[in-house]
This record gives sequence, C-alpha cells and structure tokens, in this order.
Amino acid sequence: MAEKKVQQVRLAVQWGFLLFSLYLGVTFYRFVLHFRSGGATPFVERPDGVEAFLPISGLVSLKGWMTLGTINDVHPAALVVLLTVIAVSLLLKRSFCSWVCPVSTITEVCWKVGTKVFGKNFKVWLWLDWLLRPIKYLLLAFFLFSILVIMAPDSVASFITGDYNKMADVKMLDFFVNLSGTPLVVIGVLLALSFLFKNPFCRFLCPYGALLGLVSRLSPVKVQRNESACISCGGCTKACPSYIDVMHQERVCSEECVGCLRCVSACPKPEALQMKAKNGKVVPGMVYAALVVAVFIGGTLIGRATGHWHTGITKADYQRLITAPPVDHP
Repeated sequence: MAEKKVQQVRLAVQWGFLLFSLYLGVTFYRFVLHFRSGGATPFVERPDGVEAFLPISGLVSLKGWMTLGTINDVHPAALVVLLTVIAVSLLLKRSFCSWVCPVSTITEVCWKVGTKVFGKNFKVWLWLDWLLRPIKYLLLAFFLFSILVIMAPDSVASFITGDYNKMADVKMLDFFVNLSGTPLVVIGVLLALSFLFKNPFCRFLCPYGALLGLVSRLSPVKVQRNESACISCGGCTKACPSYIDVMHQERVCSEECVGCLRCVSACPKPEALQMKAKNGKVVPGMVYAALVVAVFIGGTLIGRATGHWHTGITKADYQRLITAPPVDHP
C-alpha cells in the first residue's frame, strides 16, 4: 500500500516544484519590470533560483571553475543547480526528470489527458524511435564539446563577465514572455505531440536529460525484479512512461529510466519489483522520495552556505543592462 502512495507523493513534489518555478518566474518578471518601467513599479529582490533555467551558463561556469580555479559570481546559482542535478542523477537515477523538472510535469499532464481523450497514448514506431533518440545525445555532445573542450580559458572568462551572459536570465524571460514565430510553433507542436505520445521532448530532444541519463547509469540504486516472485503480468512494463520492458529485466540499468517508480507502484506483488541498492538493500519508495528532495534542496543550501548562490551583478548593473539596447552574442 505504501508503494501505491508513492505516486501521490511524487505528484505532490512535482506540482510543488512547478508552482515554485512559476513563483520564481513571476517574481523575476516583477524585478525586470521595475527597471523597464523606470521605477514606476515596486522593486522586488531578484530570485536567484531563476538561474536553474540557465544550464548553458552553468556549463560555462563549470568550465571556468575547471580552468580558472574559481566559481564566478555572475550566475553562481546556475552552476550550483547544474552540479546538484547531476548529483541527484548520480545517486538516485534520473529522478530529477520525474520528480522536479517542471517541463516533465507539464508533458506528463499532457499525455495523461491524452490517455483519457484518446483512450491510450500512441507509440512511435521502433525504427523511428531509434532514429530520433540519438538527437538529444548529438545536442549534448555539441554543447559539451563546444564548451568543455573547444572553448579557451580566455574566451570563458570574457564570456562569463560579458554583458550577454549577465543578461542571460533576462533574455530567457523575454523569450517566454514574447514567444512568437518559429519558437512558438515548435513549442506548440511539441505540446500537441505530448497529448499523443509520452514525453516526446524528453525522449528525443532534451540534451539535459541525455546528460542525466548517462550519469544515472552509475547510480547505486536501480529498480530490480525478483524473478521467483514475478507473476509476469506485464503491469510494470505497461506503467513505464519510458517504454522500458521492465518485466524482462533483472535490474533496470537503462539511461531512459527516470526513477518515477511507476513500475514498482503498479506491481501487484510488492516483493517482485523493488528499488534496490547494489548491496541488495531495499530502498522503500517513501525513503527514495525523501532522498530525492533532500539531495536537491540540500545542494542548493550548500551553494548558499558557501557563498555561491547570490549574483554579484549589482542593481546599478541591472539598471544599465536592462534599459540598454539589446546585446548581441559576441
């Protein structure tokens, strides 16, 4: 019964982070509006958590840390969140995607609605699935190679302190507030497809998810099937949103596993399918849920405690940057 309730907890955690993300977005919008209105609207403090939506800035900061030996204070929270999410995946599978990520929460709502409307979710042909799935890994390789390998230390330093990077959060806000043209069409198509197919963006296009999937293969905890207790009902395979054939796996090592525990919750024999550590010790669903939240929030708290969270960009800098003409990429 406890494993059944895990899904209720997961949904509560998902929606909690989604609502918090919306709060960050609205607060940051009010922060920017204060400057664009010439001070006509009240000033609110910039929420540093918006940097969670700047993974590229976080990746450049990581390269800067590796080559320059210091964590920059332009968007330090971006690096903290990036490292925290990687830590979550290293320890607890790709659980960030199914417990925290707001994009995943929205697409899950879409395919669940699609199930009720159409009676089922459609499945991409196997040959097409194999053709499309490498796209996210190619995108990941492009970003990793371009930033971690090719980018010179001098370029990293100039990029980090440049106005373009300083305005990355504002540009991100403007992108969504003024969504139009090709980006609007692309996002609209992806949302529409999400009603028909389970998580098409996450499965085929998200380089962040690709990185976390590869890291998660090293995770010490994985869903494990007890063959002697399994009744081969297929409920676990049917419940898996990543289309993993759980029923025929001894231990689910796939990078597509997002640690949602839907397969475990769907199993009618509690001892047949469990989340287990390498030493065979069972990790109960509620414990797993608590660990996911604790590691994610704990990482951000460490960032705060070590002084690597609040941006060093001053109010005067934002006044100049936000009211200045648009900054082009160097």
